[in-house]
Amino acid sequence: MKHVTVQIIGMLLLVLGAQGAIRLLADHDNAGLLAWLPGGFTVWLACYAVATVAGAVLAGWGSKKVKQSGRGR
Repeated sequence: MKHVTVQIIGMLLLVLGAQGAIRLLADHDNAGLLAWLPGGFTVWLACYAVATVAGAVLAGWGSKKVKQSGRGR
């Protein structure tokens, strides 16, 4: 069950990071969830990119572990 939870959290991070980065690239002034973070466009984009990569890694790792345990058939 914990691997499924990790997979879900990873997918949420992936979606939120990618969606935020795309929105920020389309409108440089719309920081979304990271509007409170100082530093401007570069910092916001870097944080969204880190969230996207971390989400992809977590989701992939969780998926692999679920398949290994035999629950992902």
